[in-house]
Amino acid sequence: MERAEIKSLLEVIEQQVSSSILGGMDEQYEELESLGFITINKQAVQWSATITPAGVDFLHNN
Repeated sequence: MERAEIKSLLEVIEQQVSSSILGGMDEQYEELESLGFITINKQAVQWSATITPAGVDFLHNN
């Protein structure tokens, strides 16, 4: 995933307390999770993502 795409997704997630994962975007969100930028709540029926401190740092300092 390119830097601009990462920043765009992180901006959306940061604006919400918990961002629902849109259909067809599972791979992108899982990549962000593997980078440590978000955590995914897979316990709920509708998976959701929360930005981590590392994600906030990347968003505001890159």
